[in-house]
Order: sequence, then C-alpha cells, then structure tokens
Amino acid sequence: MKNATLAPTYARFDYIVIGGGTSGCALAATLSQNTSVLVLERGGSPYDNPRATDIENFANTLLNITPNSWSQPFISQDGVYNTRARVLGGDSVLNAGFYSRAEEYYVEEAEWEMGEVEAAYQWVERKLVFVPQVTGWQSALKYGLLEAGVLPYNGFTLKHIIGTKIGGTTFDPAGHKHSAADLLEYANPDNIAVYLHAIVHKILFTTKGNQRPKAYGVIYQDADGVFHKVELARNAMSEVILSAGALGSPQLLMLSGVGPRAHLEAHGVNPVVIDHPMVGQGMGDNPMNSVIVPSPQPVELSLPQVVGITKFGNFIEGFSGLSLSLNLTRLFFETRLSTQSITDFFNSSDLQLNLIEIDGLIFQKVDGPLSRGYLELRNTNPDDNPTVTFNYYQEPEDLEKCVKGLKTIINVINSNAFSKYKYLNATGRELLNLMLGVPTNLRPRHVTSVFNLRQFCIDTVMSVWHYHGGCQVGRVVDKDYKVLGIDALRVIDGSTFLKSPGTNPQATVMMLGRYMGQKILRERNAFMDKRD
Repeated sequence: MKNATLAPTYARFDYIVIGGGTSGCALAATLSQNTSVLVLERGGSPYDNPRATDIENFANTLLNITPNSWSQPFISQDGVYNTRARVLGGDSVLNAGFYSRAEEYYVEEAEWEMGEVEAAYQWVERKLVFVPQVTGWQSALKYGLLEAGVLPYNGFTLKHIIGTKIGGTTFDPAGHKHSAADLLEYANPDNIAVYLHAIVHKILFTTKGNQRPKAYGVIYQDADGVFHKVELARNAMSEVILSAGALGSPQLLMLSGVGPRAHLEAHGVNPVVIDHPMVGQGMGDNPMNSVIVPSPQPVELSLPQVVGITKFGNFIEGFSGLSLSLNLTRLFFETRLSTQSITDFFNSSDLQLNLIEIDGLIFQKVDGPLSRGYLELRNTNPDDNPTVTFNYYQEPEDLEKCVKGLKTIINVINSNAFSKYKYLNATGRELLNLMLGVPTNLRPRHVTSVFNLRQFCIDTVMSVWHYHGGCQVGRVVDKDYKVLGIDALRVIDGSTFLKSPGTNPQATVMMLGRYMGQKILRERNAFMDKRD
C-alpha cells in the first residue's frame, strides 16, 4: 500500500475497487488471487498509528474529528450525531469490535448459498476474531439480562440466536484491534495495488447510441491535487466495484451521473448517464437509546462482549470503564453546533482531569429498522458528506420495540445480578431520566419524556453507526450486486442492505466481500473456459 501521490497518472486493472473499507478489503484480497486489482481508499492507513486502535483509545479515536482523522463527522437531518470512516479497513477500524453473524433467515432472503456463506465467515474469522474474557461488569450485565427474562443463555457463539450470549470480538487478548485491513494479508501481493488518500471523483462510462452504459474507468485525485485516470483492462469480465459504504456509494453514483435526474441536474452533474430514481433511497439507521449507570465500585474497561437478543426485536449491549478526553468530546459536539445544554454539560465535567468518566452504559438497538429515509447531494465535492435523513422512529413498530427494549434495560439495572454496579437508591427509571440532560443529539427535549417512554425514545435517540441502504438490492442493484441498467459496475457493501444483519453488521459486510469475490472469480473462470 502506498500514498496515491506515488501512483502513475494512468493505469489499467482487471478490477477497480472504490473504497478499502469493511467490504472492500475482503473483496480485493479475494479478487487478487488471479486477477489484477486496484483499491482506492480516500483515508490513510490504520498501521500508521497502531496504538490508536487499542481498546483504551477506542472512544478518543472515534471522537477525534481533526481534518485528517479516521473519523469524519456528520449530523443527519434528524439532528443526530454520526460518523463515517476514512481509513483503510473502514468502520471496522473505528467500531467497538463486537462480532456476530447474520440471522439464518437473512441469508435465505438474500438468496446467498449457505455453504459459501459459512466458508466466507470462517475466512474472516481465522484472521481477526477472538473469544472475549467476560468478567466483572460484563458478567453482571449477562446475568442481569437473564434475570430480566432474555432467555435462554446460549454461551459463546458467533451465531444469531434469541436469548443472551457472548459474541466474538476483533480485539485480541492484549487489547489491540484487528480490522478488515488485516484481510489484505490474504492478498496476492503481485496482483494488488492499494492507494491511500485517493479521492475518487467519478466513474467513467461509455455511452454509444442506444446501448447500455458501461463503466470503463475512474478519475481520482491524490493529496497533492493531481488527477489520475485508471481504466479497466480490455477484458469482457473486468469491472468497477463500488465499496464506499452507505454514504459514499450512493453519493459517488450520483456524482458520476447515476441517480434521480432532476436532483443531479439541479447540482450541475453532467452528463446524467441514467435516470435512477432509487439511488439514495431506503436509507436506514438502527436507532439506539442508552442509559449511563454510575457505579459505586471500580469497573474494568470493557466494550460490548455480551448481547441480549430479545424476542421482540431488540439487541441490548453495554460497555464499562470508558474515559473520554474532555477536549476531544467538546470538539466533537461543539464544532457541529453549540447549544446551551452542551455548554452546561461540559461545564459540569471534571475540567481538572480533562476526562469524562463513564462507569457503565447499557443501550438498546432496534432491529431493522422499518423507518426509512433518503440521501441527497449537498454539493459536488466527493470528500464532503452528502445530506442524509433517516426518519428515526417514524414507523410505530420501531417505537414499540424501543419501549420494550428500555423496559428490559430498566429490569436489568434493577436486577440482583447487577446490583453491585449501581448505587443502592438509583432505580433504572431514574437513571433513564438523567439521560434527558445529556446532549446525546440536537433534538428538543419534551417534558413528557420523564414519564412517557415513547417520547423518551424520540428525544434521546442516537446512532449506533449501523446505517445502511442507498443502493438497495432490487432497487439499485440486482441479486448479483450489478447496478441495474449499467454494465461492468457493481456495488458490494452495506449500502445494498434492506436491513442491518444480526446484532452488529461488520461480520456480514466482511463476509459479503469475500463471498462475492469468490463468486466473481468463478464467473470469470467459467467465461474464460468457454471462450477457450
């Protein structure tokens, strides 16, 4: 891997993978087995600062939004803080490491081949998944979930099963993070080029008469501002593959002239290659609501290891012993939009220590979700965030799931199993109400939130960073992830999902990269055999 400033201004490859993220790394490593592959990643390398991904630096790396940091912030039109990765390995570098596979029905609905899916998951897991050591606070959370009725206990498993379980982690026993970038160790080094700080501006298409448009290359810009052109090798099976994530993939399709015609014309995108009204539609972000639980005794540093998978469509997880840099936290919130509640919150923090300490935090994530929104261009700069609306809790069913999830969290906090990690007189409901004073988002707080859990869900909603959609299967791409109406172009990442897989999507996003890489190679080999 090298900085794109060292790349030639013109080159040819069998496959051009746009985005070296959670899916792109797995995909590119697989395709490189016997074809030439170029990976264009707009961010830097996680190996430049390996300590930044150690468990004790998790929160501060996520909150670090300085200009070239790995975490690029955005605020959805819903007034909810969010972030987008710009680093090789994508969100698998920034996330909390929990690893759990998709539901079996998810695989069936996607019409993936079960045996190939299993093999692809195992390929990922051999490189970067570990069994966590569950002690102290996480153990109390586990027994609290069981006491609250999230049954049965399923022990350690990577499978998605209703009940309480211990999942995998991408943190090794020494607390060092492993990410999708590590999957590039599988790559054939003779066949792959990975360019960093390479911002793709547009995909190039041939459009002759009434023929279908065909992708033939891309234009990208390096950190010095120099533009490079890369084209597909002259082979019928060569393809451009978008793996830029749920914000980047629909955004780049639009910037390349593939999207809703009126919207593209309004932004001066020229030419409009194909009027594709569903590009950017179906955006979903699983809502999260959380409660901070102060502890009367010391707690270990832990990120999610245990999950309660409820019968009614919630996933309950937690973490403990997190220390956030006050300066980074202030920057994270205040550079977006300063409000009085945020100012008050920081003034009440321990300025002498420059730390915000979180003893324990339990959160619920709504499965699905059913509520959907849309993404639009803000401008024509591919490195800027597009505007996105998720419409959290627009669908009543999502809201009902949240209420049931919060009631379960209250029962966990009030359980005997969890009692030593909360103050004696603190009830779950009282702790929930304290969250109304924490600036979790930019939404107004309503007085009714104190006694109405539905309003509490709406007022305190946060992102768990599992947003997806924008290039959905059946709407923008077909079951083989080929863009409808265009040749030699696929999208293979979370933007294609109709819902978020499992409790945490990273396992399935990496699996999909491997799975589709294998499928593409089989198709290519069959074509070559037939031609010969």
